[in-house]
Amino acid sequence: MRFEAVGGLNPRGGPVALCPGGSNRLTGQLAREFWGASCDALEHEDGFFKKSVVPGAVLAKAHLPDVAEVTPPFNVESLEGAEDAIESRLSRRRVEFESIAFNRRFIATVPKEHDPTALRETFSPGFLDWAAQIDADVDFGVSERQLYFLWRLRTRTQDEYEEALDNAGDLFRRIRSEVEEHGVHTYASGPWHAGLEPFPAQTSGGV
Repeated sequence: MRFEAVGGLNPRGGPVALCPGGSNRLTGQLAREFWGASCDALEHEDGFFKKSVVPGAVLAKAHLPDVAEVTPPFNVESLEGAEDAIESRLSRRRVEFESIAFNRRFIATVPKEHDPTALRETFSPGFLDWAAQIDADVDFGVSERQLYFLWRLRTRTQDEYEEALDNAGDLFRRIRSEVEEHGVHTYASGPWHAGLEPFPAQTSGGV
């Protein structure tokens, strides 16, 4: 695990950095079978007499080029926490799933040039049920060949931070599992998902 107070860019020729510029960036194995990077997000001033800048969320990312090859770029936004994102959704197509609980919790979108059916067919009922039961306001998706997971903090405690990373790892494993069920082999989890090493040419269970 590597800690940086402010996450910088990797040297020229190195793997692409995750969460560049993010405060308190952690890079490495963030949870079981989950390599990536996390940082503070939605920072704001808090306090009455002496104000401090504190995080409002935890952002975790991982490189998923194999998944991005077979799924359209997509965003899944929590209805409770995405009131200010309406304008950004105007240029996107909404995707509705068969899960009523999921549709009540989230707005899922893909770029207008992509077929929403491809995303609808990616997620199984089991995945949708799991996502709908996450006990926090979260956003997630795949953009620029990276998986992102945003967990809005409620208490800013160590336990909640660990819970956020555990759920990010669960999302990482579940999305790869969903893709593999469609016959696509993915890279074994490793430091390449965190940008610490290049993706291997071949892996025992990968592409």
